[in-house]
Amino acid sequence: MIVKTALKSATFQLAHEDAALEAQLLLQHVLKVNRAWLIAHENDNVAANIQHEFDTLIQRRISGEPVAYILGQREFYGLNLAVTPATLIPRPDTEILVDIALGKILDNEAIQVLDLGTGTGAIALAIAQQRPQAQVTGVDASSAALEVAISNSQQLHISNLHFVLSDWFDELTGTRFDVIVSNPPYIEEADTHLQQGDLRFEPLSALASGADGLDDIRRIIDGCLIHLKAQGWLMFEHGYNQAEPVRELMAKTGLVNIETFKDLGGNDRVTIGKNPLIVSTHWD
Repeated sequence: MIVKTALKSATFQLAHEDAALEAQLLLQHVLKVNRAWLIAHENDNVAANIQHEFDTLIQRRISGEPVAYILGQREFYGLNLAVTPATLIPRPDTEILVDIALGKILDNEAIQVLDLGTGTGAIALAIAQQRPQAQVTGVDASSAALEVAISNSQQLHISNLHFVLSDWFDELTGTRFDVIVSNPPYIEEADTHLQQGDLRFEPLSALASGADGLDDIRRIIDGCLIHLKAQGWLMFEHGYNQAEPVRELMAKTGLVNIETFKDLGGNDRVTIGKNPLIVSTHWD
């Protein structure tokens, strides 16, 4: 079988909107080549062992396994990140959160940034790379996820950050940050989407958070003022239908300048709030 025929057959088997692209990515992975090579060599023969390996990957994808887990990597904010089933797969909409965070950090500003629930380290690494004077801390309650994040930072040679094993703020006593970002779990635990598509393979602890999906968001907001410097910003991703309750929770806690931003699809996706100049005594 030649390259062109192998791709056509795989695309037909996958039979969904992104089938052609996914077939290309999987064959590139097996052959260890780029897309330009596939195009230039579309009439080359595919060796039997390569075809077998390719067919195996196609069957894994047909079974629903995410392409990112099959490839072991995903691009995020221009960074090529390793991903494993221990981590959430970084998504394009989360880049909006990075954009907003960078908008609050001057290029040469030596400030402290915290990424809660860092997973692959995607958000922390993107901010650290774009703002080399900032000191970034990424925390996660999963040691397996932290291993991936640490490995990614080493592979990318990004050194102005470190990672801490912590259940949200638990291991951060006495520390304060200028910016706190997070992409926490925010799906309702009974949501049927958790049993569909790629979500079936991703860690449930990184996806679902209580009956209304807001349990972890409540914990973050409740604990944020202790760890935010005066005029510091809290910002995180949330569900498309959660902006209003999130704004209410922020306002009740004492945050000001609360604002919601939309994702690439036009849905409410990121909400931010600022600690007032006079530090609140909300926790007293």
